[in-house]
Amino acid sequence: MRKKILLLGSGELGKELVIALQRYGQYVIAVDSYVGAPAMQVAHEFEVINMLDGAELDALVDKHQPDLVVPEIEAIRTERFYVYEKQGVQVVPSAKAANFTMNRKAIRDLAAKELGLKTANYRYATSAEELKAAVAEVGIPCVVKPLMSSSGKGQSSIKSEDEILKAWEYAVSGSRGDLVEVIVEEFIPFESEITLLTVSQKNGPTLFCPAIGHRQERGDYQESWQPAALSDAALKTAQDMADKVTAALTGAGIWGVEFFISGDTVWFSELSPRPHDTGMVTLAGSQNFSEFELHARAILGLPIPEITLERVAASAVVLADFESSDYPNISGLEEASKIPQTDFRVFGKPTTRKYRRMAVGLAYEQLNGSTDDVRKVANEVADLIKVSKS
Repeated sequence: MRKKILLLGSGELGKELVIALQRYGQYVIAVDSYVGAPAMQVAHEFEVINMLDGAELDALVDKHQPDLVVPEIEAIRTERFYVYEKQGVQVVPSAKAANFTMNRKAIRDLAAKELGLKTANYRYATSAEELKAAVAEVGIPCVVKPLMSSSGKGQSSIKSEDEILKAWEYAVSGSRGDLVEVIVEEFIPFESEITLLTVSQKNGPTLFCPAIGHRQERGDYQESWQPAALSDAALKTAQDMADKVTAALTGAGIWGVEFFISGDTVWFSELSPRPHDTGMVTLAGSQNFSEFELHARAILGLPIPEITLERVAASAVVLADFESSDYPNISGLEEASKIPQTDFRVFGKPTTRKYRRMAVGLAYEQLNGSTDDVRKVANEVADLIKVSKS
C-alpha cells in the first residue's frame, strides 16, 4: 500500500509528519516556497514553488501524479483541490475541508451560521473604515485577525479607538495570499484555551485526544500541556462541537479544533485540518500515538482502535529574536539534555526572523504528575536552548 504523497508546506509539523509517514512505508515529496525547509530535510524529494499560483500547483500534480495531496499550511490555491479530487487524487482531509479552512470567514460562518455553534460575536471588514464600523458593533475590547494567516501573524487586540488603524495595517501586513479582509471578534473573558485534537477515520468512529491546554502571545502558541483541566460538561460540549464541524467538512485525518473555556461554557474559536502546533506536546509521549502518527494512520486508512493518555506532558517553544538569512547557531543542547524526563526538537530552519519558532522543549511525568510542574520543566529546557547568529 505504498502511496506517493505530495506534502504542501514543509515546516516543523510537516517534518514530523514525513517521519511518521516514512515509518509506515510511504513516499513523500515535500513542497515549500524556499529551499531547506524542515520537511525537505527528511523527505524523499522536494520541490520549491509558489503554492498560491494555481498553474504551478497544477504542473506539480501533473509531474508527480500523487496518490495523496496533504496540505500543511493555509497559503495554497485550495480551489484547485476540487479538480484533483475529481481526477482521483485523495486530498487530506478533503478538498472541502482544505478550501473552507484556508480562511477564517468560511469556517466561522459554517460553525456559527450553518451548524449553530457558540462563537464570539464577529464582523468582517475590507478597509480601515469598515473595521471602524465593525469595532463599533462588536465593542471594545476586541481582537482583529487577517482572514488568512497562521501562527498569530497579523493578529492584535484593540483596547481603544485610536488603535483601529494600527490594527488594520498590522492585519494586512500579516495576511497570507491575496485576500485583504479581516475578522473582528468580541473579546471573550475566558478562563482557558484548549486544543481538542480530533481524528476522523475512513472506516471508524471519530476519536478525541485528551484536551491540550495552551498559552499564546501575539496570537501564537508559546507553551502547551496535556491533559488540560476542564469540567466533564465542558469537555463533552467541545467534543460535540468538534464532531459536528469535522463531519460537515468531511474527510479523514487529524484536526486541531480550538475552544475558549469558562467554567462549563465553551466557545468555538478556530480549526486547522492538520496537525496543530500545540499538539507538539504529544512528541513527549503523552499519548499512545503522537498527533503525527494519528494523522498518518487516518489518511492512510489504517485503523486507530483507541487514543490513550500515557503521561502528563508539556511543550515550550524556542524563538529567534533576530532576523538572518544564514543558518543560525543552536547551542545549549548539552545542558538541556541533562534534565531528567525531558526531550527537545530542533527544527533546522535555515533562516530566522523575530519570534520565529526554531525549536521546542518537551517534558513529561507519570500520569499522577502535575501539569504545573511539567510546564515549568519544559520551559527550563526551552530557556537553555539558545539561537544566535552563526
